[in-house]
Amino acid sequence: MKRNSHSDCSESLWHKLLKDPLSLISICLIGLFAFCAVFAYLICPDCTPYANEQHLEIAVKKPGFKVSMLQTPNPDVQSVNLFERILFGKPSRYVSQPIYRTWKEGDKQMFELYTGDNPNCGEVISLSCGSDYQIVQRTYVLGTDRYGRDMLSQLIVGTRVSLSVGLISVLIAIFIGVSLGAIAGYYGGRADNIIMWLINVVWSVPTVLLVVAITFALGKGFWQVFVAVGLTMWVDIARMVRGQVKSLKEKEFVEASKAIGQSNFKIITRQILPNVVGAISVITASNFATAILQEAGLSFLGLGVQPPMPSWGSMIKENYGYIILDAAYMAIIPGIAIMLLVLAFICLGSGLRKALDVKG
Repeated sequence: MKRNSHSDCSESLWHKLLKDPLSLISICLIGLFAFCAVFAYLICPDCTPYANEQHLEIAVKKPGFKVSMLQTPNPDVQSVNLFERILFGKPSRYVSQPIYRTWKEGDKQMFELYTGDNPNCGEVISLSCGSDYQIVQRTYVLGTDRYGRDMLSQLIVGTRVSLSVGLISVLIAIFIGVSLGAIAGYYGGRADNIIMWLINVVWSVPTVLLVVAITFALGKGFWQVFVAVGLTMWVDIARMVRGQVKSLKEKEFVEASKAIGQSNFKIITRQILPNVVGAISVITASNFATAILQEAGLSFLGLGVQPPMPSWGSMIKENYGYIILDAAYMAIIPGIAIMLLVLAFICLGSGLRKALDVKG
């Protein structure tokens, strides 16, 4: 059976992307970040909600830091199912305390609590030998922040914020931009003039100022960032869709659809917009990168997601003071993560542009 042309086109586009080394690396990198975002609480060392387990005694420790933890059961913790754990994490079943060493004195098990890099100075506590406790060795691969939280866990959970903000805000921008662009390009006249006036007004306002203004109007928070970023990125899509629709509505297949009595809505959605998907996908890739940068910038300014929810931008804000000290990695590591993800989407957009270039 002969396959349809849409499947052939998609297969050809996919093969072109896989043959381009930069596009292939970008797809793999985006896939890795997406996997980390979805299964963050299953793969990060600290699976508590927001990876917010704090131990001030071990704050600002270097990557690779190891410490023994005394864990005693926490009876107040309720069990959660796998779905809830994937979405929100799970509270720790133990109360953890870093310790230097342990020894026995009669029927008591003695523990010296960790207070710094100088042993024999910490508080000593005792538990009966029959008590329910365990000692585990914990390694902090990327070290700890100033609150004693695991930097690796914060980084992994922060991936979810960046990708989710990028995804939702891009969907908002696509919905608004495609709708207004299609209406302006297809109907023309007064509708086109009004929409172009709105586009020019939004276009004339600096993006950062517009995002900040919308954030102030909606308030600080996770969901507000979606709307604020999405409402600033639809202009490029609307201008592009308008131009494409104005060109395509004069084609023979559109005239044929009108002749057989199809409604304007069906002509736009079934005949015209499928021919604009390629150009939309290219802009969407670059908008995704822009959304990630805007979210990081808002979080750095304190206008984005709020503590204790981790974000790459807020991690840089909390740790940028350590750049001039011997712990600059605390701000550099989330910055590198932002750079890699943004670069991956930019390279993917460039690959899509090359793959969709008929002349090339």
